[in-house]
Amino acid sequence: MAHHATPLLLATAIALAGCAGLPDERLAREALKQGDSATAEQHFRQLAELGYADAAVGLADLQVASGDPDALRKAEQTYRQAMDQSSRAKSRLGKLLARKTEPSPAERREAAQLLEESFAAGEASSLLPLVMLYLQYPQDFPTVNVPARIAQWRAEGHVQAELAQILFYRTQGTYDQHLAEIERICTANLAVADICYVELATVYQKQGNADARQTLLDQLMAGYRTGRIPAQRVDSVAQVLADADLGTPDEGQAQELLEAVAPAYPAAWVNLAKLLYEYPGQGDTEQMLGYLEKGRAASLPRAELLLGRLYYEGKLVPLDPQKAEEHLLKAAPTEPTANYLLGQIYLRGYLGDIAPDKALEHLLSAARNGQINADFALGQMYAQGKGIQPNLVNAYVFSQLALPKNTPQALELAQRVEQQLAPAERARAEQLLREERAVRGAAAPDAQMSSL
Repeated sequence: MAHHATPLLLATAIALAGCAGLPDERLAREALKQGDSATAEQHFRQLAELGYADAAVGLADLQVASGDPDALRKAEQTYRQAMDQSSRAKSRLGKLLARKTEPSPAERREAAQLLEESFAAGEASSLLPLVMLYLQYPQDFPTVNVPARIAQWRAEGHVQAELAQILFYRTQGTYDQHLAEIERICTANLAVADICYVELATVYQKQGNADARQTLLDQLMAGYRTGRIPAQRVDSVAQVLADADLGTPDEGQAQELLEAVAPAYPAAWVNLAKLLYEYPGQGDTEQMLGYLEKGRAASLPRAELLLGRLYYEGKLVPLDPQKAEEHLLKAAPTEPTANYLLGQIYLRGYLGDIAPDKALEHLLSAARNGQINADFALGQMYAQGKGIQPNLVNAYVFSQLALPKNTPQALELAQRVEQQLAPAERARAEQLLREERAVRGAAAPDAQMSSL
């Protein structure tokens, strides 16, 4: 009897030890729900080291969520180690490569392959980033007929393909011509695709349909209160209501939605501050700064960005370039606008002397991440030789890239630089322009995703 009891005692001891501290994926998930990422990471890491692919994906997801560049590199390695055993890891890696600031053509093609394979393996969430990749970098996928692929996926009954059709309309600038179809798609799929709350809110804002919008908001908040709709989706709908470009804004209702979710979703604190920044009648500066402090307490770069902008502009708080720089530098790794504002600080000598090297570094980063104002600033910088030697070749490149800004100033700068450029330098300037567009993934000034 004593001999046979030993395995039972060992099994009991192991079970008790599991409760006490052995790695457990269920405990990791529970810790995540409670906002305890440190405990979740501990469990995921230990399980990943034991070869559990799902735990490795959980660990890499945490690394991605941190936004830290070193953590992102580690996440890529972790996904790669797990992708042979996990289509989810393959999907996550494809999304990570596609979202890189400056993905190389090889990375873009690898991302597309990973997303295609993971979607075929049942990872439905791979479809939208795959379509986005095809639309954003058509020169890398010349044989892909995106409308035909979307039509095929829709015929096969994929819900994500319905959403991809809406994405296609957005990127082609034909969204407003298809409002009725978008409403049909999202009304039919509202229960299974909560992004449709955002699309329907957009449609109703554009149509000025207040009754339909209110019914939608009632559904949205009922779903949020039961835990079926995430706070992030409520936040996104609030952004639609506050956007004057989509129709008559309802900033009051947007504020109500954001205040309802902010305690559980810290990013909403920053959006509340932004709302007061854009609509001062909704609150005072002290209230806005209070929202921002809550955002900063949650380590949100966008809170640092908005606070830096306030000190940069000096409208609602005293002008303070030093404080502006301090907060903008914290936001710069993930916020292109912060790099643009830093570039202006250094270019204009707000801290004393002009710092052309720093200005160039930050403006170029901002420009390559979609800040067309940074292209215009770079074009001016090289044309005028502000703090640097004038360089009409570089001025030509950036002034051409700034043309979609579509302002008289941008047009005048591009025309002036083109007239001054020597014929012998034209070929070199055109070559550099092509190279810069290739780096950014745009084959032409009117590239399909230029509006995003």
